[in-house]
Amino acid sequence: MVYLKGQKEDEITKAMVQWERDYKGRGPQEAKADILRNMVIVSLRGVLSQAERVLSREIEGRALIKKLCQQLVEQGRAELEEIINDITLAKVVSLHTDISTKTGEQIFIFVMDRDIDS
Repeated sequence: MVYLKGQKEDEITKAMVQWERDYKGRGPQEAKADILRNMVIVSLRGVLSQAERVLSREIEGRALIKKLCQQLVEQGRAELEEIINDITLAKVVSLHTDISTKTGEQIFIFVMDRDIDS
């Protein structure tokens, strides 16, 4: 199926929320995907559990949350790349992610092998 840009963004948003639910057992409160040139940028808000919010009050807890998040993404990387590849019909070249322990927002940036902005 050929998607228009807005349709691709909607499909990516839905797929990323579903991945979060299936992989982590819970989904974000808000999600949005944007395509910009050769990048897919996904913002997930409200991803921290109550326990993670408590942990984030201390420096060690924040570091632990970030490390855990990074490890989970690395273990699920193949599945994430497949989701993005299937919707954009382009290949993921690199994946960058970070989580804010202050706001509970997680950002994913998928860099693709070509421009998919059209």
